[in-house]
Amino acid sequence: LFAENNLAILPVTRGRYIISHFEAYKDFEPTTDEITRISIPEYIESIDYENITSESMAINCAYVSGILADFLDEQELMPTVSGRMSSGSFSFYIQNTTIKSNISVNVENSQIEIDGGYESVNKLSLIEAKNYISDDFLIRQLYYPYRLWRSKLAKKITPLFLVYSNGVFTIYEYEFQDPDNYNSLVMKKQKNYSIDAEEIGLDDIIRVLNRTRIVEEPELAFPQANNFKRVINLCELLMQGAMTKDEITLNYAFDPRQTNYYTDAGRYLGLIEKARDDGKIVFSLSEQGQKMVRSKYKARQLRFVETILRHRVFNETLRLYLKRGKMPLVSDIVEIMRKYGLYQVQAESTFRRRASTVTSWISWVMGLV
Repeated sequence: LFAENNLAILPVTRGRYIISHFEAYKDFEPTTDEITRISIPEYIESIDYENITSESMAINCAYVSGILADFLDEQELMPTVSGRMSSGSFSFYIQNTTIKSNISVNVENSQIEIDGGYESVNKLSLIEAKNYISDDFLIRQLYYPYRLWRSKLAKKITPLFLVYSNGVFTIYEYEFQDPDNYNSLVMKKQKNYSIDAEEIGLDDIIRVLNRTRIVEEPELAFPQANNFKRVINLCELLMQGAMTKDEITLNYAFDPRQTNYYTDAGRYLGLIEKARDDGKIVFSLSEQGQKMVRSKYKARQLRFVETILRHRVFNETLRLYLKRGKMPLVSDIVEIMRKYGLYQVQAESTFRRRASTVTSWISWVMGLV
């Protein structure tokens, strides 16, 4: 309802909120494919870095492995603040998208929650962490903690956003260029990390391509889900238990249409199963999906590659990519798709939309190298 009407809600006291046409969210910037590999100390036995299921585990792992210290370029970094606390009192300006102007908002002891705070000699870094991928984030999750601790400390306050998915820690550093302006947030840098992950080479991709057996096209919609990382992330989330369509939509930054697209993509690949339970549509991981999510980093990526390449359109598109040394044109991909008679795909516009998914998934495959 809020999204449909371009509305956003912000807490202003404990139990009181303001609703308006705020520019409350910020899109994540495109990320680099480069991954920095880090080793966790051998004496750390209490953290299973291959089975990270929560934001707190992801932060702890990023800390003990030295990922945070490397990203922040700090020799000494200590955990100091986390959990729920009062925001204190402050005012700020935020863009109203209807009148195209800033309006003033006053906050008085609203409740905030900090996932992790790590302090060095010269700054305090405040972390908001998620174990699911989304296109944007609520700026308030960084801004309210920033304003609280900026009023308490003389040293610099650095907002960080950490996303953990598919064995990769993606960290963004932000800066509020005007502390009184909610919308003055800019990204300063971004890096990706993984722990003890073996590198994947072009030879690995070619071996998978050559050994993969083609399967018959399922009587399911051909995928229209361009971000393959979100397909993987949805599998990770379903590893924690079956979910209804509404639960996926509400809890993991999907809109209803995206939920359909990405669950359908998972079903097309044989990773996700759909059933009815007490009148509700429920999605769960297939046995194949569970095995893949449990795999170690390199094996997992290559199994996802194999799952994609079992389908003729993707297999032939990758072969054409490798032959030409670049991504085939959309017209070339559409020609491949037409050759194999995809389920319920007939209109030219539909072929071209589906071709964008083929391009995106093949880009993900080659981005592993």
